[in-house]
Amino acid sequence: MERWRVEEVSARADVSVDTIRFYQKRRLLPAPVREGRIAWYGPEHLERLSEIKELQRRGLSLAVIRRLVSGELDPSDEPLAEAVVGAAGELESGPEEFLTIEQLAQRSGVPQALVEAVVREGLLVPRHHDGDSRYTSGDVDVVASGLRLLEAGLPMPELLALARRHHAATRETAEAAVSLFDTFVRQPLRAADLTDDERAERLVAAFRVLLPAVTRLVSHHFERVLLEVALEHLEAVGEPAELAAAAAESSRAIEVAGP
Repeated sequence: MERWRVEEVSARADVSVDTIRFYQKRRLLPAPVREGRIAWYGPEHLERLSEIKELQRRGLSLAVIRRLVSGELDPSDEPLAEAVVGAAGELESGPEEFLTIEQLAQRSGVPQALVEAVVREGLLVPRHHDGDSRYTSGDVDVVASGLRLLEAGLPMPELLALARRHHAATRETAEAAVSLFDTFVRQPLRAADLTDDERAERLVAAFRVLLPAVTRLVSHHFERVLLEVALEHLEAVGEPAELAAAAAESSRAIEVAGP
């Protein structure tokens, strides 16, 4: 059987030596066979590196890839993972385009240091593309919207604090929704007498129905509650002219958002 040193495997797979060693530490790649101080790699390592490249090209994270290649996830989970990645692109309002954080800052007109701070806080969630963190036109719109809030006079520390609370509450809701999907859809399908292809098809179909439904429910509810709270606040402290303007805007917003 053929075997090679790490530099040869690196050249054959078109992957850097550092990447190969990183994959080993992350348990994505089997350990090489050691003879003294020399580590030998074989065809199975080349095959695994090719598989990782392909899964990364499809947008899967290294954490998901590790679970797939190690057998921790069912084969039917791979199409579901791809559907999750694909759905993120379908939610974008414009054409799919992946941007670096530098490009995001340039497009949005927001200083890169500020964008990086927002990302560190977890308030801007990147997409995975070819193994890297990337941003899209939707992120440009969000960052530009944040800038407009600052320009309107909202102080940055308070705005970031509000965003953190919203992020925490949103993540908690999302985790509960995913848990429901796993408990009442994925697990029963895993236990059903189906082929991997049938199970994968039903999982993806269920996900494609449930994701937009949950998204619409959450966004619609938040918008209505926000308008309600704003009116309640104005009713307590606002002037008649402010109340009339707010009521008119609320009605217009609902009409625009309606079917």
